[in-house]
Amino acid sequence: MKRMLGLMLIVTIAGVFAVAVQASTAHHPSRHGTLHVVKDCPPSQYAGQAGGFCTITDSNLQEIRKGARVFYLEAAAGTGLESDLVLYAGPGNVAFGHVTLSFTSKTGEITFARGTGSFRRFHAQVAVSFDGALWHWDGVYRFGQWSR
Repeated sequence: MKRMLGLMLIVTIAGVFAVAVQASTAHHPSRHGTLHVVKDCPPSQYAGQAGGFCTITDSNLQEIRKGARVFYLEAAAGTGLESDLVLYAGPGNVAFGHVTLSFTSKTGEITFARGTGSFRRFHAQVAVSFDGALWHWDGVYRFGQWSR
């Protein structure tokens, strides 16, 4: 009888744990894919100073909508930029990242590692390039656990 009661207790605990894990993953499904973003950085908005920003003109990710702004927290120095950045897509919807950019080659990398609102659990790694008029981000994104 004690063994049967112990077994029932173990099965019940395992069932509760399984339901909790399933509910946890249902609230935060992992979503991932390829990211393509285009942004404009006219001198009136970004002139290499801390606090300057660029404006998103196109994106394939609904959370990064046209008109969102990318703010650079450090000033450019010499032939490049190494700065933390903030992608602001509306009240409460913010992604935080870091950029390393060469002004000589007009290429670089951005890594996003966290966010709030619609960017909760947002991660991305993108290559940056310049076509002579606009800046492009091409890479991968994930909402959920980041694994490489």
